[in-house]
Amino acid sequence: MRFPVSHKLKDIAAIIGAEFEGPADHIVSGLNEIHKVEAGDIVFVDHPKYYDKALASKATTILIDKKVECPKGKALLISNDPFRDYNKLVLHFKPVNYSVKPISDTASIGKNTVIMPGVYIGNNVRIGDNCIIHPNVVIYNDSVIGNNVIIHGGSVIGSDAFYFKKRTDKYDKMISCGRVVIHDDVEIGALCTIDRGVSHDTVIGKGTKMDRHVQIGHDTVIGEMCLFASQVGISGVVTIGDRVTLWGQVGVPSNLSIGEGAVVLGQSGLINSLEGNNTYFGSPAIIAREKLKELALVKKIPQILEKLDQLEKK
Repeated sequence: MRFPVSHKLKDIAAIIGAEFEGPADHIVSGLNEIHKVEAGDIVFVDHPKYYDKALASKATTILIDKKVECPKGKALLISNDPFRDYNKLVLHFKPVNYSVKPISDTASIGKNTVIMPGVYIGNNVRIGDNCIIHPNVVIYNDSVIGNNVIIHGGSVIGSDAFYFKKRTDKYDKMISCGRVVIHDDVEIGALCTIDRGVSHDTVIGKGTKMDRHVQIGHDTVIGEMCLFASQVGISGVVTIGDRVTLWGQVGVPSNLSIGEGAVVLGQSGLINSLEGNNTYFGSPAIIAREKLKELALVKKIPQILEKLDQLEKK
């Protein structure tokens, strides 16, 4: 999330009551979680395992729970609970603001777009020309939808990221302040869910088509002309290239990538990133022809065991 205007380090520290290390007038221009940080951003880190990654990231201000050596050109905000204070900054710069009208007064809807009964459109939503939004679709605040987009009934666009910190007695929610951006000519089937970014954008590329019951996690970026069949589940911060096909019930964990032109056959589950222009199958997903060979060999196991048993009897 970029701030409307840049702020000085000392002013950010005052908002959360944190100590700071670095020039008081060090410039802070936004905040992001670790996977999406850019120069000028704050990133938080609250576990020694990730200190080095955060300190070496593109972020120029690190909200951290321990005094460490500050990298050159960067600044530190020292807090006893970086997760809590990160959320505090999110709410300071982007306060929660719900619309209680079916279509917010701040929403923008293009020419020849059809909005059917029962649709909810939140604050600052932008919808392009020639779209069809079917009944009972929910479009949360700040979502951006291009031209010639079809969204079928019951789909939810821009719901919060599934992102929690485990405490001793509860789970604390990370406040989502990102957006969903859907480009032109996309079709989204009934009962799909696309989560907003935690602090950046979840993006659906031009011409991509989704079947029913597809879930897209926060900050995932999907390329152009992709096809996703029913019950595909994609976790947060996944990168998918152009013209990727995922058949029914494919599951993709967080932080993986799928290369351009890849095809993943039904009920496959990924554990690693996949290169483009190959067909994959299985759980874990591997090159489909290799998996099919494995399955053929598995079928022969009873015969092999029977032969071994006969040899032992001899």
